[in-house]
Amino acid sequence: MDKNKNIYNLKNVNDIRQSLKNINLCYSSLGLNIKDLKSVCTRYPSNFCRNICIYSLLVLILCILLQYNVIGGVFNYFLGVRCVLRNNYIIWEATRPLSNCEFCKNLSEPIVLQNVSRKEFEYYAYTSKPILIKKAFLHWPARKVFDLQFFKNLYLSINESYTSVDEECQFLHFKSNFISIKDVFNMSELRVKNAQGATSWYVGWGNCHPIILQEMRKYYPKPHFLPDDCEIPSKEYVFMGYDDGATMHLDFINRLMWQAQLKGTKTWNLLPPPECEEICHPLNFVAEPGDAVLADTRVWYHGTKIKNGEFSVSVQSEYG
Repeated sequence: MDKNKNIYNLKNVNDIRQSLKNINLCYSSLGLNIKDLKSVCTRYPSNFCRNICIYSLLVLILCILLQYNVIGGVFNYFLGVRCVLRNNYIIWEATRPLSNCEFCKNLSEPIVLQNVSRKEFEYYAYTSKPILIKKAFLHWPARKVFDLQFFKNLYLSINESYTSVDEECQFLHFKSNFISIKDVFNMSELRVKNAQGATSWYVGWGNCHPIILQEMRKYYPKPHFLPDDCEIPSKEYVFMGYDDGATMHLDFINRLMWQAQLKGTKTWNLLPPPECEEICHPLNFVAEPGDAVLADTRVWYHGTKIKNGEFSVSVQSEYG
């Protein structure tokens, strides 16, 4: 035991000697005089010596970084990222403009419409008051086609589809323990079906890959009641899962929101912003399969809950 310990200690000493020898060689290659450096360290106070050694070590580290092009790689990385400090909800919330509260004043329930035409919807199109349109999407094939397996097969069949969600489109895990859309597609079959004893889940993700969007839109058109000249972005969200649904939040988006409830029954809970709490009231309403929900989620805090035992699927986008 002691013999092995001595051999180990001797090996460490030899390693240190070799490291010091390599440092000396590096100093020599830089044109520095080891003898002069030693005399300076012994002639001046210990603090000065320590500073000289630190600066010399920094020079050595700089040499190593330059030799292996580390600095160039770091520099190129920061040139390639869009933001050094990524946007997050704390920053957005702290910088959001205050609302004037007119959008929620004297409002106790959403505007409820039966399946409407574009002409009938014109009057309500750009209001910030929440709207529930009953039975608007009963004719969409997506109601029968869209489920987790459909999207898993779609993403597996298209190159760089996962990357598009991770880097551009956004993944929302809410209360689920998933990190990426790939984790969602790899969950067990028992959890997919929310079997007894399995952990419940609810997620959402943006679809901005052009081929993904093209395939999705084969199963639903632009909502027929939206203004003919309104703009719709090249990104549409899918939300699916069970139980808790989306946690209370604001959407930091550019336009009004529309959502198609394709499967399952979802309860919407809306809260006015803090500056409007004394003027406006919380709203609650239920969206059933085939219903449309339209709301200005830039000013209404909103969360959702899925009816117990039901699997919910919805598609969401913006218009303006």
